Amino acid sequence: MAVDYKVIGTRIKEKRKAARKTQEQLAEILSVTVGYVSQMERGVTKINLDMLSDICAALETDMSFFVSGTATEKGDYLEGEIGSRFSKMNEKQKKLAIEIIDSIINNT
Repeated sequence: MAVDYKVIGTRIKEKRKAARKTQEQLAEILSVTVGYVSQMERGVTKINLDMLSDICAALETDMSFFVSGTATEKGDYLEGEIGSRFSKMNEKQKKLAIEIIDSIINNT
């Protein structure tokens, strides 16, 4: 599976704006240039895990949000994970998955 740095960058920009921080402020926190922040947000540059971790700390966000689009602190993130996988299944697989889910529900 290829990493989509453009999507990650878009999510960084979204969280930065939600945190009411400018690119300049984020650059200062991360000790990088404004140009580098701009390149990250546009997906031009590849972000390493250390930098992504620093961004998470600066924007008070879980890394899973940037990578998968879901935040584990939200109670319903697993529903999104299941839905994402479910949408990739064919009809036979979906029926089997529903049977498995029903079995789990009925046996707990």
